[in-house]
Amino acid sequence: MKDEAKSKNFRQPFAKKSFGQNFLVDGNYIDKIVAALEPQIGETIVEIGSGRGALTEGLIKSGANVIAIELERDMLAVLRERFGNCENFQLVEADALKIDYSRFQIPDSKLKIKLVANLPYYISTAILQKLIEQREVFSEMVLMFQLEVVKRITAAVGNSERGFLSVLVQNYLDVSKLFDVPPSAFRPSPKVNSAVVRLTPKAESGIKDEKTFREIVSAAFVQKRKTIFNNLKNAPPDLRGKLGDVNQTLENCGIMPNRRAETLTIDEWRCLCESL
Repeated sequence: MKDEAKSKNFRQPFAKKSFGQNFLVDGNYIDKIVAALEPQIGETIVEIGSGRGALTEGLIKSGANVIAIELERDMLAVLRERFGNCENFQLVEADALKIDYSRFQIPDSKLKIKLVANLPYYISTAILQKLIEQREVFSEMVLMFQLEVVKRITAAVGNSERGFLSVLVQNYLDVSKLFDVPPSAFRPSPKVNSAVVRLTPKAESGIKDEKTFREIVSAAFVQKRKTIFNNLKNAPPDLRGKLGDVNQTLENCGIMPNRRAETLTIDEWRCLCESL
């Protein structure tokens, strides 16, 4: 999903299904997203997928230094036309999944950057994992997802929506849902509701081996109806070797083998990882 530009001086490009584009056109929600970021004069804000630039426009007007990351050619032309002469605007043609976000930090400065994005469903899991990997770059992230994704990443312990992505996000980030966005706020209107969340990196993740942590959580949720014992017992060979006696490993962390993965707390996941 992307944003709607207001300029009438050129032909607006159509939304492309291949990019999952639905342009945010409701000024009320555009203003709410900008307000949620609380942009300050001179600070750096990175926007993923600026599209036609409606959200970009509000950020530039705030006086923040705005770095727009866009990949789609037609949108690049729109952004250059609209904001190319703005001193506090920089356009970067790049894939948001491949870029190193630390390049946008001011050299020799401890100031972190803010991130904002309106993300299509197909990229949500991949981009969240990318942002978690580079979380130390950001002070906060204000992101819009389909409501289904937001339910997953905010799902509490024991909730049926809880899964791999819930645990991964909540281990590394403080998550708060800000507000819903209806289909009518977009053009074309999607068939699903959306929501905006604030993600703030935690000072400590409690995990030393992040690769093993992801492997354990992924294996434990591979079949959600099964117990954590059964899922870990059938984990991939490399992980299975690390786990050793699964019953004993679970017992060491005070986890009953008949529990399901969705019932484990973040501290219990950390214990499992660190006990290997």
